[in-house]
Amino acid sequence: RAALDRAAVLLRIKRDVNRLDNVWGVGGGQRPVKHLVKEMNLLLREYLLSGEVSEAEQCLRELEVPHFHHELVYEAVLMVLEGSGEGPVEKMVTLLKVLWESGLVTLDQMNRGFQRVYEELGDISLDVPLAHGLLERLVELCCERGVITRALRDACPAR
Repeated sequence: RAALDRAAVLLRIKRDVNRLDNVWGVGGGQRPVKHLVKEMNLLLREYLLSGEVSEAEQCLRELEVPHFHHELVYEAVLMVLEGSGEGPVEKMVTLLKVLWESGLVTLDQMNRGFQRVYEELGDISLDVPLAHGLLERLVELCCERGVITRALRDACPAR
């Protein structure tokens, strides 16, 4: 009875979903999409700062959303396009290669992540004028290192 009363009180609290996650231990698939996207962005930013691939891989596993890894690919490509210089390009290609080789990101997820960027490139270019060039460089490097297929590379929009 005490547990049910406690649960009723917690469910009535109109606070952040994270509070209930901490209390009940909700798995990854039941977290809000915005929360997952935010976590993936933090993971990618931390990776760009530290360069620790194993840490990024572990964080992605801990999110427990293997069906949503295409979002990580999408966010990683966006982060490269919005960044500056070659550093982020090289680091993201390395991360994507490790995630690909470990099986955390499947071929379908890799394709879906890149395809979403391809579809939104017109809008992205309004904010980032050099987006086409950066994307071409990223796609070429990914193809050279076996992260994406030639078909996906060829689908990359040209200017």
